[in-house]
Amino acid sequence: MSPEPDQISGALDGVRVVNAGQIIAGPFTATLLAEFGADVIKVEAPANPAARTVQFAQDHRGQRGVTLNLRHPDGAALFRKLCATSDVLVENFRPGTLERLGMAPDDLRKENLGLIAVRISGYGQTGPYRDRTGFDRVALGFSGMTYVTGDADRPPVRPGYFVADYGTGAFAAYGVMLALRARELTGRGQDVDMGLFEAPWRMSGTHLPNYGLSSENRERAGNYYPGVVPAEQFETSDGHHLIINATTQRPFERLCEAIGQPELIEDPRFTPREELVANAHAIHDIIRPWVAERTLEENLTILDEHAVPCTKVFATSDIVADPQYAAREQILTVEAPDGTPLLQPGIVPRLTDTPGQVRRRAPNPGEHNDEVFGELLGVAAEELARLREEGAI
Repeated sequence: MSPEPDQISGALDGVRVVNAGQIIAGPFTATLLAEFGADVIKVEAPANPAARTVQFAQDHRGQRGVTLNLRHPDGAALFRKLCATSDVLVENFRPGTLERLGMAPDDLRKENLGLIAVRISGYGQTGPYRDRTGFDRVALGFSGMTYVTGDADRPPVRPGYFVADYGTGAFAAYGVMLALRARELTGRGQDVDMGLFEAPWRMSGTHLPNYGLSSENRERAGNYYPGVVPAEQFETSDGHHLIINATTQRPFERLCEAIGQPELIEDPRFTPREELVANAHAIHDIIRPWVAERTLEENLTILDEHAVPCTKVFATSDIVADPQYAAREQILTVEAPDGTPLLQPGIVPRLTDTPGQVRRRAPNPGEHNDEVFGELLGVAAEELARLREEGAI
């Protein structure tokens, strides 16, 4: 039943999610939903619960936790009962695992027609590679992202963030929103099928159309992205790295004025724009010594005065101390399951009427067994004791 409008505190109030996901992508999907009001119940095995690492504490914040042995008949029955009372199931088992357990999404929908199943795997539920295992780094290599990352004369390098895992989580949460909307129209749930490689591939920009036109791969080019000029990373006199990205005409003109060389605007090497692109290294070679003569603060002051897009390359310490991050509430303090206060990234996106919030810390193993199985599913206390004794929960 949907809550009354004046009772809504989160955009997803009234939505229940069963999170059977592991590691990053699945749990992150569920936590994104929890931050906007969904009741997320984390399911893990009783004999081998996930380690309560900093990663676990962050990617499972806002969730309740239960333990279930899906290979025990009573544990499987409780899981099916939980799914029958929920809107969304999130899982990232290898394809075919739920089917072998007799809990394929279509089977679960026989008791809950509206169930939406988020299915995350290395390569998706279909195709010749569906049975291969996959992790973030494998997905980045398969997606083409690793190939174009690094310097031209060096081997490929992995990006510094878990782009495939977290990107997949974001796309999967978006898929849940679409499926919830479709359910309003049809009354039926459906699967949200994500391969880990698909999120970074979808974010690949114009690599594919350019390849289709030229039949040439884009190769590694360090910090230079072909055609995007001027845009580079420069070192200041006090040893910081400064990014300048003035890649449309007005910012380019303002940059020329900022560095005291307005004549570059009419320089035949840099106009029309095709010439600027062709002479990318020449304009960067002009900017580089200008930046190198000044401290970071001096550079930023001049460039900001001329409205030139730029930033220091931020370390985490810079982020924690930065007033813009603070103003946007992008640094939160959330307890770990053991009570340790942890700094964690803030909530994205910002909604004005129903903003997201972290409503609870990540759970300890089985912390909410009595609450969920007893109060929500109506299992009697003596039955819960038997289930614990038999290893079903």
